[in-house]
Formats: sequence, C-alpha cells, structure tokens
Amino acid sequence: MDKKLKLAYSTCPNDTFIFYALAHNAIDCGGLKFDIELADVETLNQRAKTGIYDISKLSFAAIGHLVEEYGLLRSGVALGKGCGPLLVAKPGFDIEQLSSKKIAVPGMWTTACLLLGLFLSIKPKAVPMPFEQIMPAIQRDEYECGVIIHEGRFTYKNYGLVKIVDFGKWWEEKTSLPVPLGGIAVRRNITSSITKKIEDLIRSSVQYSFNHRSEADNYIKKYAQEMSSKVIRQHIDLYVNDFTINLGKEGEEAVNTLFRKARDSKILLENNLPIFINT
Repeated sequence: MDKKLKLAYSTCPNDTFIFYALAHNAIDCGGLKFDIELADVETLNQRAKTGIYDISKLSFAAIGHLVEEYGLLRSGVALGKGCGPLLVAKPGFDIEQLSSKKIAVPGMWTTACLLLGLFLSIKPKAVPMPFEQIMPAIQRDEYECGVIIHEGRFTYKNYGLVKIVDFGKWWEEKTSLPVPLGGIAVRRNITSSITKKIEDLIRSSVQYSFNHRSEADNYIKKYAQEMSSKVIRQHIDLYVNDFTINLGKEGEEAVNTLFRKARDSKILLENNLPIFINT
C-alpha cells in the first residue's frame, strides 16, 4: 500500500501510551506510513460513521454500529477487571429512581452508555456530553447523576460525588468476564496482510512503551494537561494490560458476550458478520 493509512486514537493516556512508539518511529513500521489524528473517543466514534479512518480507536458500542465497515483487532484493546465506567451522583441519590432520571453520559455510542442500558434493561434517558464536563455538571446540579469514564474514576470525589454503581463490577459479577471498553477497528476493505501488520505493529508499540516507561511521558502529558503524573500513571496501569497486547480467549469471550447481550437487548442490531477481522 503506497498511501498513508489514516490512523485515529484518543487523547487519553492509555492510547497515547499505546501508540507512542508507532507515532514516533521508535519501532520499524515495515514500510507502512500513518496519517495520525487524535480526538476524544466519542468524537472518533461519530467521525467513523463517514469511514474517514482506515484504523481507529472506537468504543465497542460504536464498533457494533459500524460492523459492516470495520472489524476489530486483537491488540490495542481497553479491557480488564476493576476498570469499568461508574455511575456517580451527590450523596443521598436514590438509585430506585434511576430509570426516571436524565443521565449524563460521555456519548451515545460509548460502551459506558451501552452498559447503562444493559444495567437498566430499558433505554436510559441519556444526555450526551464531553466526558470531562459530566462531573462539573453534576456538581452544579444540572444533572443528578452521570456515567463517568477515564480518569474520572480517580477524581470524582474531588467534586463531592459518590459512586452509585460500578458497571465493571456489575458486569464481572454477571458474566465472570473482564469488561470490554474499547478497541482498535480496521476498515474491512484493507487486505488481510496489511491488517496483520497493523495488529503486530500495535502490539510492538505497546511492548515498547512497557519497556521504556518514561520515554513517552512528554507525549502523554501533552494531551492530558489536566492530569497529575500520579493520575496518568494510575490511568495507564488500569487500562493498559495483558489484554492490550493480546486479547486472548478470555478477552474474545468477553467481547462476544457484550455484543450478544447488546443484540439480545436490542441496543445493537443483529448482524452475522464476525466482529473480529481475520488476520
């Protein structure tokens, strides 16, 4: 392939950590070249509707909507235990009233919103907004509750908020599987040989960052300006793990279970295409 591949990933520390080596030519890309774009994950989810990216970080929920155009790689995923989205509110919130409340979510195509729907077993009254605005909005009493992701897991107490539901814990208790959050999707019209190279490159890029922990610090902080070094490290340690290098059998089962439950609940449409790209 003689053209640059359009690659997009989020500004979150886990993604800048994952892609640092690839973006900075710290590893041999085997002749592949990339035109790189960074944005909030829900922005990526919505832009991917147009098919402008060859490779993109996407929420698993978004991949479910775009499965005709994109398939999932087995490297680069955000999946694990103890890392799910949280429902937060001010102290005294009555969870029995949750289904009747407007709930701030970090995007309609985020896995956070999908998990909320599975938890409620009905379509939630979800109101999308950028993830970093959710906790301040609850603090200002614009919403009574919201679903937070990313570093919000470490900082919600700073806003005077309490955890109402840990969707990761709920998912783990329900399925005995790690919770799938997001993955790297590739356009299905890219050849299997190129797709395999991409998957291997991402795996090598992750391993490089693990082996050179401090080298990527400036790149990560450039896009995570609001986070302390401690929170950045916690964020990476939580969302980048063995599943990121290789999804494996347990990880694939978790992803397939999420899609099956979402389709059974009519949150995602039925589709017979395989979720994973054949490499």
